Amino acid sequence: MIEQLAAAFSLFLTIENVSVVFIGVVVGTLIGAIPGMTTPMGVALALPFTFTMPPVTGILLLLGIYKGGLYGGSITAILIKTPGTPAASCTVLDGYPLTQKGQARKALDMALYASCFADFISNLSLILLAGLLASFALKFGPPEFFTLIVFSLTIIAGVSGDSLPRGIAAAALGLVFATIGLDMVYGTGRFIFDEWELMGGLNFIPVLIGLFALPEIFRYFAGGLDESIRAAAMRGGGATFAEFRRCFKSILRGSLIGVVLGSIPGIGGAPSAFLSYSEARRNSPRRDRFGKGELEGVAAAEAGNNGVAGATMIPLLALGVPGDVITAVILGAFMIHGLRPGPVMFEQNLTMIYALFIGIMLSSAYLFMVGKFSIRAISRIAEVPNRLLYPAVLVCCLFGAYAINNSAFDVLVMLLMGIVGYSMMVFGLPAPPFLIAFILGPLLEDNFRQSMILSEGGLGILFRTPICWIFWAMTLASIVFLVKSRRRRIPLAG
Repeated sequence: MIEQLAAAFSLFLTIENVSVVFIGVVVGTLIGAIPGMTTPMGVALALPFTFTMPPVTGILLLLGIYKGGLYGGSITAILIKTPGTPAASCTVLDGYPLTQKGQARKALDMALYASCFADFISNLSLILLAGLLASFALKFGPPEFFTLIVFSLTIIAGVSGDSLPRGIAAAALGLVFATIGLDMVYGTGRFIFDEWELMGGLNFIPVLIGLFALPEIFRYFAGGLDESIRAAAMRGGGATFAEFRRCFKSILRGSLIGVVLGSIPGIGGAPSAFLSYSEARRNSPRRDRFGKGELEGVAAAEAGNNGVAGATMIPLLALGVPGDVITAVILGAFMIHGLRPGPVMFEQNLTMIYALFIGIMLSSAYLFMVGKFSIRAISRIAEVPNRLLYPAVLVCCLFGAYAINNSAFDVLVMLLMGIVGYSMMVFGLPAPPFLIAFILGPLLEDNFRQSMILSEGGLGILFRTPICWIFWAMTLASIVFLVKSRRRRIPLAG
């Protein structure tokens, strides 16, 4: 063991490796902070550059971009209500209201602290608990995934604002949009209107941009935003240690949620961020302030988001199963270099795995350093006049939507979703429940139908294992808590 660690340090401690992790974090942060650019896109674009690098160096570059991108998405989410990554859409809920109150620096500081802490916890979990969590994730079949997603959908109640019926209506609309495309069981088209571009369903990134970025731009051009909002954005100081300590329980909880969900293939950062946010809101004595500019909401969202970063590597390294889209690209990098992640790799390439672990831990320190620099440099975007800022954001949105598949159809989808998002804003329907349902809807349907096929239509399969029972119990407890909390608000409202 000691000899292998010494060999790993010897393998990692080169100028190229130490530098490439830093470069990756910087590039990832910048990509994440650009509206319309995504972390998977950045990792995919960087993949060809790793072909001529040593395996450890090339993979560390991709991991650095991954880490930086997760945090970078929160910068524009907080400053201009335009999440750079899907998971950062949860940070919008309290981050942007804090900017409107002139507390953008405080929100950015807390996002950085929560991100770095959660990233460190996730990395530590990857190193210490890879075998345990990977074996737990291996036990998940379609019924277990279905019950997990049912439980995850209860977080819609936590992000529905003051009106649960409107939140449910928005979620139902999200589920409808999620059904667009080919039925994967029977191969029939649903809501495709003879357009072949719709056969694969709506691309997530145009939907995300249209739902969150365009309504704000439309509102500005319609005269609904005042220049004074932007001018007052950067008043106030940074987050204090006392505020970090107040939010610490939510940060720790969100980090652990991210670790658990990140170790389960296919879940990703967005559900983790929303679940962390919902749990923080339920347990906070200041729950009524969530969604209106509560610092703890920013901390919880970013902790849940970044908590998955190291954990998604657990199924990849231990089982050879990518935990999300980004780790699927990283799996390609392994295979390009003639490596196949899995149990055999731990036997044959343990020194390289330890070298990757060292680089991953270093990335947490780099993330803090780069984040501090980014806050000072990128926060000036909040001082740009709206008449210049919003046209520039619109151009970025158009470019980001087009660049995904070089498709004008994706731009059209983004514009149509912008109209939908603006209409929801006018009628008071919250966007987060729509997004959660849109993300989880296909997973819910696919796992339910696979379960029914396995059981030949018997619902008993959804209660077949202790894991299923645990998630059903958590769902029931969540509903009971929801009903009680809503009842407590009724007398206060009257």
